[in-house]
Amino acid sequence: MSIPENYKSKNKFTQRQGQYLAFIFYYTRINGRPPAEVDIQNYFGVSSASTHQMLRGLAAKQLIKKEPGQARSTVVLIPQDQLPADW
Repeated sequence: MSIPENYKSKNKFTQRQGQYLAFIFYYTRINGRPPAEVDIQNYFGVSSASTHQMLRGLAAKQLIKKEPGQARSTVVLIPQDQLPADW
């Protein structure tokens, strides 16, 4: 999988970060609410610490927004057309 050449955002992301972004975006679209961290953890088969660290990194790059202390509040801040298509 590669990041699209026409990616215009100032916030570049790695292949793995793109997979997380796409998962959060499409999970939200399908289920009508963002995933819980445990949903992300189970999907990717990683530890809770790894999931939390990834989400913190995505937030630091301003690729997602998450309300502190609020469950299922993760919002992807980049347009759908900038997400990897083959995640």
